[in-house]
Amino acid sequence: MTHRSGSRRLGVKALTRVEGEGGLHVSVHDGQVTGVQLRIYEPPRFFEAFLRGRGHTEPPDITARICGICPVAYQMSACRAIEDACGVRVGGQLAELRRLLYCGEWIESHALHMYLLHAPDFLGLPDAIALARRDRATVERGLALKKAGNAVMDLVGGRSIHPVNVRLGGFYRLPTPRELATLTEPLRRALDDAVATARWATTFEFPDMTVDHEFLSLHDPGRYPIDTGTLVSSGGLAFSPAEYLAHVEEHQVPHSTALHATLDDRTFLVGPLARYTLNHRWLSPVAREVAGEIGLGPRCRNPFRGILVRAVETVHAIDEALRIIAAYDPPSAACVDVPPRAGVGHGVTEAPRGLLYHRYRLTEDGTIADATIVAPTAQNQPAIEEDLHHVVQAALNLDDHALAHLCERAIRNYDPCISCSAHFLDLTVSRT
Repeated sequence: MTHRSGSRRLGVKALTRVEGEGGLHVSVHDGQVTGVQLRIYEPPRFFEAFLRGRGHTEPPDITARICGICPVAYQMSACRAIEDACGVRVGGQLAELRRLLYCGEWIESHALHMYLLHAPDFLGLPDAIALARRDRATVERGLALKKAGNAVMDLVGGRSIHPVNVRLGGFYRLPTPRELATLTEPLRRALDDAVATARWATTFEFPDMTVDHEFLSLHDPGRYPIDTGTLVSSGGLAFSPAEYLAHVEEHQVPHSTALHATLDDRTFLVGPLARYTLNHRWLSPVAREVAGEIGLGPRCRNPFRGILVRAVETVHAIDEALRIIAAYDPPSAACVDVPPRAGVGHGVTEAPRGLLYHRYRLTEDGTIADATIVAPTAQNQPAIEEDLHHVVQAALNLDDHALAHLCERAIRNYDPCISCSAHFLDLTVSRT
C-alpha cells in the first residue's frame, strides 16, 4: 500500500459472492468515495440464446439449470410465461402443489443463507465450519431446516436439485395424500426450528443502516406473494407482469458482464426486504406473531436486518406448506394440456432472492422465437453498489482489512447467489 495525494483505491481482485466470478473496486479522493463498481467478469452463459429454437415444453427443464439453489423459481416463472403465451391458466390443486414445491425451495434456500453464509458475519467467525466448531447444535438446526425444505422438493419435484417432475400445465406425477402426509411431522419440527432461528438472530448486533431504494415485489392480496400476483412498488407503482419491461429496463455497464436494471430510471430493490415491507399484512398468523416478537415492524429498510426477515419468511413458508398438505385433494390429472400457439407470454415469481421475470415469444407451432430472463441479482446490482458507496463513506476510518470485511457483509446481506462464500474478498489497497 502506498499513499499519495490523499487518494485511496481499494481493489477486490476476486469474489464468489454472486454465481461466478467478480470483483469490487472502490475509489476514494480527499475523503470522499468517488466510485464503487461491483465488477462481474464471469463469461455470459447464453441461456436466452439456448432457448431460441427450442420447443415450448422445454424451458422448465433448461432454465432449472441456471441455478442449483433456486431451480424451482426458474421453472415456475418459465411455466407461467409459456402458459400465458398459450392462453392456459393452471389453478386448483395443481397450483397449490406448485406453491408447495416453491415453499420447499424458500425453506432450503433461506436456511442455507442464514446459517452457512450470513450468520458467521454477526458472530465474528470466518465461516460456518468455525461456527460448527463453536456451536454444533446450532448448525445442525440449520441443516435440519434445509433438509426439511429439500424433502418437500424431493417428493413434489422428483429431486431437490433441478427437479424433474415439473412440466407445463402441472407435473408428470402427482404425490398421493399418504406420501404428502410423511412431510407433516418433519415440517412441524422445522417450524419450531424456524421460530428458534428467528429468536437466535435477534441476539445479533446489527449495524445501523437505512436504505431509501424503491422496493418492488409481487403483490397477491390475501396471501404472501410467492408464485402469483401483480407487481407493486413502494413508490406507488402497480402493473401486471405483461408490463414489466415497460417499467424495468436492463442495460450494459462497462465494468460488468451482468446487466444492470432500473425501474423507470430509478434504482430499486427486490427480495425479502421488499416483499416483507410491501406485504407484511399477508404473512400467516404465526409468521406475523414471530415478526412482532423479534421486533420487526410492518417494514424493514436495514439490509443487515434482512436475516430477520428471511427467518420470518421461513416460518411463513413452513406454515404455508403445512396448510397445503392438510388441504390436499388430488386432482383428476397431473397436468392440464398446454397446446402451442403464436403469442407472447410473461411470468413473474418470487425467488428467495427476489423477483424473477421470464418472457417468451412463440411461433404457431410452439417454437421459441425469443426469450428474456431477468434475474434478481441483475435488478439489485445498482442498489448494492449504492449501498456499498454509503457503507464505505461512513467507514473510511477503518483499516483495509476491516473495511474489506464490512464490504463482504454488506454484499452478503442480499444473498446474490450460492457462491457467496465467507472468503470471497481478496483485497488489495493502493494509494495514488
